[in-house]
Amino acid sequence: MGKYSIDEFIKQTKQDERENDYFELETERVLEVNLTDLVWAKAGAMIAYTGQIKFEREKMLENGISQMFKKAITGEGTSLMKAQGKGRLYLADQGKKITIFDLNNESITVNGNDLLAFEPGIKWDIKLMKKVAGMMAGGLFNVNLKGTGKVAITSHYEPLTLLVRPGESVITDPNATVAWSGNLTPEFKTDVSFRTFIGRGSGESIQMEFKGEGFVIVQPFEEVYTTGSSSS
Repeated sequence: MGKYSIDEFIKQTKQDERENDYFELETERVLEVNLTDLVWAKAGAMIAYTGQIKFEREKMLENGISQMFKKAITGEGTSLMKAQGKGRLYLADQGKKITIFDLNNESITVNGNDLLAFEPGIKWDIKLMKKVAGMMAGGLFNVNLKGTGKVAITSHYEPLTLLVRPGESVITDPNATVAWSGNLTPEFKTDVSFRTFIGRGSGESIQMEFKGEGFVIVQPFEEVYTTGSSSS
């Protein structure tokens, strides 16, 4: 890091005082939400705010999610909070890189651990990938988002988008898979020989296979999911 006087440092790192969009990247790792009413965000992602904002954790039965289902969710990857009020809200998640999508009557599915925030007009549904629950600690949760509005996701380092074409399936490591187009439904497969070949833990034998037409977003990092912890 360079050396700064206090004034120089403030000038280099201070927040943008201009009127900005509803979602604005204050830096590539800090999301500014210019809040006038309500936003959904990942629980624990607030790092600062100005104005009058109240926070409320997602209720047990909100959005029709059963209590039994909620108890099955481990870690904070799919725990959401509502921020209501008027002011500027700053969100971040472990220094991960933030990407903002502007959905136009579209759908995207995001790994629960990589969802940072979304507009209240977006419809959402938390889903457990049951087939993989017995293979990975805590299972794997994702959130399907659809409608029109902004969605912010996070990734470790720069994300890579792979195109899925008819007849050309894309296979990914679940721990490195961030999001995919909402029309795709991944299949899970195990490959013992693949696990043996690369000489890693049992989790490496699980792969996600995407078929059809769409896209898959991956990150150059393997997220490790364990009970009670959302990331490594």
